[in-house]
Amino acid sequence: METLIFALKNIEKQNYRAYQQIKGQYDFTDFDLFIDTVQGDPHATASRLRAKRAWSLTDLKWLLEESEDYQRSARDFIARYFSKLAQPEATVDIAFNGQTILDHTAVLFTEQGIELRFRVNLPADGRQILGKKAINILTFHLPKFIRRATLAREIDIEALKRHCEIAEDQAALRSQLAANNLVAFVADNSVLPRVSGDCDLPMKDAITFSAPDSLAVTLHTPHRGHIRGLGIPKGITLIVGGGYHGKSTLLTAIERSIYDHIPSDGREYIVTDPQAMKIRAEDGRSVHNLNLSNYINHLPMGKDTSDFSTQDASGSTSQAAWLQESLEAGATTILIDEDTSATNFMIRDERMQALVAKGDEPITPLVDRIGQLRDQQGVSSIIVMGGSGDYFDVADTVIQMHDYQVLDVTTKAKQVIEQHPSQRSHEVEGELVVHPSRSLKNGCLQKILAEGKFRIQGKGTHTLRFGKEHVNLSALEQIESICELNTIGWLWFLLSQQQGWSENPAQAFEQYLAGDWHQALPNNGDLAKPRTLDVMAALNRLRKAQFKASV
Repeated sequence: METLIFALKNIEKQNYRAYQQIKGQYDFTDFDLFIDTVQGDPHATASRLRAKRAWSLTDLKWLLEESEDYQRSARDFIARYFSKLAQPEATVDIAFNGQTILDHTAVLFTEQGIELRFRVNLPADGRQILGKKAINILTFHLPKFIRRATLAREIDIEALKRHCEIAEDQAALRSQLAANNLVAFVADNSVLPRVSGDCDLPMKDAITFSAPDSLAVTLHTPHRGHIRGLGIPKGITLIVGGGYHGKSTLLTAIERSIYDHIPSDGREYIVTDPQAMKIRAEDGRSVHNLNLSNYINHLPMGKDTSDFSTQDASGSTSQAAWLQESLEAGATTILIDEDTSATNFMIRDERMQALVAKGDEPITPLVDRIGQLRDQQGVSSIIVMGGSGDYFDVADTVIQMHDYQVLDVTTKAKQVIEQHPSQRSHEVEGELVVHPSRSLKNGCLQKILAEGKFRIQGKGTHTLRFGKEHVNLSALEQIESICELNTIGWLWFLLSQQQGWSENPAQAFEQYLAGDWHQALPNNGDLAKPRTLDVMAALNRLRKAQFKASV
């Protein structure tokens, strides 16, 4: 510590770049401080620091004996506590994520001890170093945050245990889905509505969730015991109902529950198939060498859709592409909201069929393929549908939302089919073909990086800068954190170091994300483990990516 104090005193009032001299490792007796990167100017991204503290000084080594889910949640709890401690000192920041518990690198447990990774905005007056103020931050305030966040007697251990046990319960619920033939589970008394579109906190005085008896299942958790709730079975499930009755709210809760939620979130006992992917229409996105012939064929001018590429996809083409890309990446459940879908991709009713002959319509609507996805590929679907009853013919389960309560109207929907049989024609012209994965040219990633000075940085949850490209990911609603975007960019970097073509990039990313996934990445604290599905979804939106269709 004295060495750091001496160095900061020596650069007092010097040009800001003199801060580069303090990079290195410092002994604070009961922990080691590492200053890994120093910002180039006061307005640049804050400096990266780490602190390592031995287990023997924390009384927390018992955490190593707990499950992986418990440890992941404990690391999340410590990051949140460190952030709370550092809140009065606005220059210090650590990454964590709102209402969800992600696998972050902000706090790591090693055999030696606890490692904290955080950022510090080093102080300045204009471009002059404020060395004395930096001493106050780095050697007075910061050590207190580090010691308190990593010492058992300073932590609310009961709150820590509750935080971790709830995550273990969610992992247990999720692990029971397949055995119970379910794709999602929504516990009774869950709170689904949020405060607002830009606030993820639970709405106060919201109507709590209750499952109808006909769809109720009971699953077991290690800490709370048996929990009753709505079990959404594999197959095709429709969520119907009038506007403002909670259809999209239910789907949003389901799509977000691929992650664990923190205590008191209201969704902490909602779980979803981890391989569930929400798709939508996305005008203007890129599509690379994709076989869309299952959904789009005989385009005008004889354009081939078995190796289709565009830099400006239409709504229907983009949604068909997203579906095919998701299947290629390993999705087992598809989530769709009618409000954000392309109508002509979803349905073609009998009157439109009568007016426009099938030979003049390149699109095979999803309603005519979705049963094949279920029967031939084992892919389930959950669809919010308020405007078309044609999906009743293929649905296995129909849920109606009324005043934010769930009604099982499957039997009633079958009666409607009998009383009002559809006159539309089934437009499938052939079997649903399973297409092999496309290959990716690894060198294209290297080129994009090199042309953009090797910059990799997430911006919010909507944009990933990768080299010179700024990839628009605003449609990927299941990405929770900028930290996931950062990791996605670094995973692309790892793949860019390989020669030739990756025959199955999704498989390559899956291998990178196995085990201690962060070991091969920079020792940054703002990384979080993404799903392979989301890594691939982002890659498909990299406009200069080079794929080729596999033979």
